[in-house]
Amino acid sequence: MLLFTGRNSICTQKVLITMFEKNLSWDTRRVDLFKNEQYDPEYLQYNPKGVVPTLVHNERAIVESTVICEYLDETFPNPSLVPSSPCERALMRLWSKQIDEGIFEATREISFSAMFREKLRNMTERERQIRFRNVGDPARSARFLSTYEQGTESPYVFFGVASFEKLFRQMSETLSDGRNWLVGSLLTLGDINLMPFVARLEYLNLLDIFIADRPRVQTWWKQSKELTGFQKAIPNMLTEEDTSEMRTSGTQIRDSIRTHRAKHLTQYKEAAHAA
Repeated sequence: MLLFTGRNSICTQKVLITMFEKNLSWDTRRVDLFKNEQYDPEYLQYNPKGVVPTLVHNERAIVESTVICEYLDETFPNPSLVPSSPCERALMRLWSKQIDEGIFEATREISFSAMFREKLRNMTERERQIRFRNVGDPARSARFLSTYEQGTESPYVFFGVASFEKLFRQMSETLSDGRNWLVGSLLTLGDINLMPFVARLEYLNLLDIFIADRPRVQTWWKQSKELTGFQKAIPNMLTEEDTSEMRTSGTQIRDSIRTHRAKHLTQYKEAAHAA
């Protein structure tokens, strides 16, 4: 197996945790996203969207991190990371769906406003225009440009904060019956798919804003970080430069994120009261 990865790529981290938890072996090829290597014609043959990760197995490319994780579980079923019952499998996929449809973009916008925005500013005009032209679809282009131009004042950053608040509220409610993991009693891809996104908030020094008053989520997070797969896929692969950059840049937007959360909570309470 060959895995195309990106430095400090959250979606790649999902796949790596899965692979480490299954004790798999593979070769790695790094794609430098800030040199626009993801748009190299050779790589686009594997992944037409020009994103990472991409898994190549038996000469066939598998794309989209959530799909890759399920592919790995079906191809290498022991140990299984998917529940045995259809109902629990559906619940697991609902967590993954929430990541793919909201939390991924939320993390991208918050991360971008914190640190990647400056990296883009430091690119040459030619490199920057290549990145803008290859964003992909109009909706994604709008988010990308808004966050680049406005930073944390972009409405998309506010939407991202609201998405995380909804996620952690849901997690706290789900874990309220004393379970260890989000689906049943065993670790599943529903948990694994969440971990890198929660980790990114922690590295940005923003996680406590959301979970300081959510002890059940704190317990889930503590045991998640103790997993061998998590340790190998995230902390062990990050450099001191990576962690320092995230903490410094995240701390700079901490007050803005806290303000966004307070605004969202006010709106949420007003809507709940009106209902």
